[in-house]
Amino acid sequence: QVQLVESGGGLVQAGGSLRLSCKASGFTFSSYAMGWFRQAPGKEREFVAAIRRSTYYADSVWGRFTISRDNAKNTVYLQMDSLKPEDTAVYYCAASNSGSSTYTDKYNYWGQGTQVTVSS
Repeated sequence: QVQLVESGGGLVQAGGSLRLSCKASGFTFSSYAMGWFRQAPGKEREFVAAIRRSTYYADSVWGRFTISRDNAKNTVYLQMDSLKPEDTAVYYCAASNSGSSTYTDKYNYWGQGTQVTVSS
């Protein structure tokens, strides 16, 4: 069955870095666009970054976050640098067979999420 398993979340001080990973299985990973979304308490889930052949970023993370993928390992990564307290959220990876998108309803599969907490 399809699985997306995120890892790498944790507690970090403002200005620090974290690298999230998302291991995929159960579908043809290289054929899918992969996205990262996040959801803070009381807020809607929001787009962070996506990758198929090109990369796309939310304005709020541009220049600080980097999305990448390794098709041989069926894994997508999110390198997060210069973290801010407002980056605190549960981060989800997702897979889309209709190309990279900022919209959650374009994604077919979702992981369970990993918590990122940035202290000030």
